Amino acid sequence: MELFIRIIDGKPFEHPIISENFCQAFPDVDTSNLPPEFARFERIEKPMIGVYEFYEGVTYELFDGVWKDVHHLRPMTAEEKAEQIAYVLAQPHPDGWVFDEERCAWVPDRPSTNLPGSAPNVIG
Repeated sequence: MELFIRIIDGKPFEHPIISENFCQAFPDVDTSNLPPEFARFERIEKPMIGVYEFYEGVTYELFDGVWKDVHHLRPMTAEEKAEQIAYVLAQPHPDGWVFDEERCAWVPDRPSTNLPGSAPNVIG
């Protein structure tokens, strides 16, 4: 999908516009030869957020003449991580499950053998 963004005082103004809407809103602008008040825009997919990270938002930044999304993550502080762990530890969970700190989740103490592709638990 082709996107454009309006530039005012050297900074992006509002949000990217898809090509079809851009051409309707600015019919006199040649998208092959953009004037300085417009630029191409490239969407960058939001990254996976780790268990102990916060997503702090997105900004638009210029790279080689193209404005792009820049996603900002930050790791939890030791205090925030401890609060997250305490919250999960306080949640109800099935008997025999153990806390996996790496995933910050309750998990079975041994892998299930009743998963697709595994042999069923059959005695006989």
